[in-house]
Amino acid sequence: MNTDVLLRGQGLTRRWGGLTAVNGVSLALARGEVHAVIGTNGAGKSTLINMLSGEIEPSNGTVELLGQDVTGWTQPRRARAGLGRSYQRNTIYPSFTVAENCRLAAQARTPRPWAWWQRADRCTASNGAARAAAAQAGLEDVLERPAGLLSHGQKRQLEIAMCLATAPQVLLLDEPLAGMGAEETERMLALLAALRASHAILLVEHDMDAVFRIADRITVMVNGEVIASDVPAAIRTNRAVQVAYLGEH
Repeated sequence: MNTDVLLRGQGLTRRWGGLTAVNGVSLALARGEVHAVIGTNGAGKSTLINMLSGEIEPSNGTVELLGQDVTGWTQPRRARAGLGRSYQRNTIYPSFTVAENCRLAAQARTPRPWAWWQRADRCTASNGAARAAAAQAGLEDVLERPAGLLSHGQKRQLEIAMCLATAPQVLLLDEPLAGMGAEETERMLALLAALRASHAILLVEHDMDAVFRIADRITVMVNGEVIASDVPAAIRTNRAVQVAYLGEH
């Protein structure tokens, strides 16, 4: 079992007034693994990923990144420390090229305010990181294409490329397969498989066929709580999961 844990959430709880959106959830993300979190709408998946990324503070619980307690850290600080995040909706700059989108992401991780005399687009380091990230995500042939003209699948690839440009060790991916056709899904799964060895990946996804193909571990949430967390074969035969999530009786 891989023990190189890069991100750990312990007892994470989030309350909104009298509503408990997430209740006492713990999970660990290890390098070399894809850990999928599944559940119906309202199960607490997005709230969980938002606590891990630093977008919202937990009411209780802790978050550790690379062995350090980052519970009180902001999202930008966590990003600079090695945590990358993608969203359900596209967060690209449609009028900028693929290369420019990736360069902006790279510059956000290592801003250089002292180099005021140098044009940002002439920065060798950020341009190099941008091109390497685009190539890793399979977009090397469309570097100069405006992001708004990409296919839906390529836009999702670009979001991951923008994450990779910040040199993360942990990737939190929120529904990266949403709206994809079969061919685009295959490309994304191949990309995730390629990224697995050097990253810890948390995947929130509704495509169950894809989840069971790519995930090394699956955590199932219902009403803000974890009802099961195990390898895919065990989750598939788990009676509580069948009843609560897969709709069996």
